Amino acid sequence: MSAHETDAATGADSSTAGDSRRWIALAIVMTAAFMDLVDATIVNIAIPSIEHDLGTTTTAIQWITAGYALAFAAGLITGGRLGDIYGRKRLFLFGTAGFTVASALCGLAANPEMLVASRLLQGAAAAMMVPQVLSIVHVTFPAHERGKVFGLFGAIVGLGAVSGPLLGALLTEWNIAGLEWRPIFLINLPVGIAALLLGRKYITESKAPKALRLDLVGVVLVTAALLLLIYPLTRGRELDWPLWGHLMMAASPLVFGVLVAYERYKTKKDGSPLVELSLFRVKSFAAGIAVQLTFGIVLGIFFLVWTLYMQLGLGWSALRAGLTGVPFSIAVSMAAGLSVQLLVPRFGRKVLQTGALTMGAGILLYFFVAGRYGAEITSWQMVPALVVMGLGMGLIVAPLTDAVLSEVPKEHAGSASGLINMTGQMGNAIGLGLVSVVFFGTFDEERLQRAPQEITTAFTEAFRNSLGWAAVVLAGIFLVMFALPARPKQHLEGGAGEDDGTAGDGPAPLEKEPALTS
Repeated sequence: MSAHETDAATGADSSTAGDSRRWIALAIVMTAAFMDLVDATIVNIAIPSIEHDLGTTTTAIQWITAGYALAFAAGLITGGRLGDIYGRKRLFLFGTAGFTVASALCGLAANPEMLVASRLLQGAAAAMMVPQVLSIVHVTFPAHERGKVFGLFGAIVGLGAVSGPLLGALLTEWNIAGLEWRPIFLINLPVGIAALLLGRKYITESKAPKALRLDLVGVVLVTAALLLLIYPLTRGRELDWPLWGHLMMAASPLVFGVLVAYERYKTKKDGSPLVELSLFRVKSFAAGIAVQLTFGIVLGIFFLVWTLYMQLGLGWSALRAGLTGVPFSIAVSMAAGLSVQLLVPRFGRKVLQTGALTMGAGILLYFFVAGRYGAEITSWQMVPALVVMGLGMGLIVAPLTDAVLSEVPKEHAGSASGLINMTGQMGNAIGLGLVSVVFFGTFDEERLQRAPQEITTAFTEAFRNSLGWAAVVLAGIFLVMFALPARPKQHLEGGAGEDDGTAGDGPAPLEKEPALTS
């Protein structure tokens, strides 16, 4: 076996450190990540067109939007572990193929049932594809280049955050070839096919250096725990928060507890758990996961209420609402690139904490502007607050990913990536559930039925109330960030050597690489 093959098998990055093709591989996996980020939100804008064309019921609409998120969140950890076992390149290509096929089925759906089923398949395929993105980056790029790479990843996240609604609005409004909403899914076909063809050529295969087996019991437990939490949060408001929903949410932490106990047993038995609990003994990983969860809550609250406020409260078109978010997206992308490249190496976690405070300041500015201008507010009057918020978000998203993965051993890259993505999805789902309380909970529906002219005022008040709660959560994030490593250091003191694939069943050795260390 050649040196290149050995490195690829163990997940080492020495074979690719001097290979310029790794940047092509990066473009491929980043494009796939962007495709997923856009697809998670693009459908919201097109719901009126879908409803008119297919005659969908309210329940079907809920499943079209929530089915993707449910399937995606439930499969993320499993997808990450499958990449560790069978190869990250292989799972990335498999997930991309499934995502492309599911997108075609969505675009060709003849009825609501077919569209719902296709969206579930699309989310499941994304759960196989997305965890491999960070894993491939982690094992392909040497430590000194990862800061730049994660800066690019943060910029992609920022663009994806608002590109979905904008792209959905454009494709639906253009009504290409009379297809109405269908191009929002069909646009994935050429992108997916290109990713498959180029990925086969340019992505280097990697997997865990020791033999692992899929933990089927762990798969069942983690899927059940997530569904027990996310399903009632997603459907609760529509169903008027039934008792069974509360019982499901109460059962979720109990099932998570059973999962932890079983994973400990599984680790001692054969060293192949689905969730690598030893990762949580890495301080940067554990703290970063906590930040990821609470940050996901903020994003879950803000993006939904923001869309409702502009389209239902102010009566703006989908295109105007999408264009209003462009300055926010640009600000996120700019700050994300600068934070990892220039700021984090010098100031460490202070950059992330500054991001939390900056984003909080932008939210409070938005709170003030929305209250001052009321129904007469314009897109331009929103821009300063959105830019400040975007800068703050950009200072968080890229450095956070780098901080969470910086000390993770390569053989657990897939598992760690799945946990990061799952935690973000959990936070987002919790935030969406809280919208029922912080946004819709402020409405007096009987009063609005008597006086429809007050709808804009009611939506503005609800939006401002939601912004207040988001600011409180960001203050909590600022405090949690004190648990992150304080400042960057070029090498881990007294760390183990490069991963040679000889790790036993216990905690794997850490790599000698730049990391945020306390």
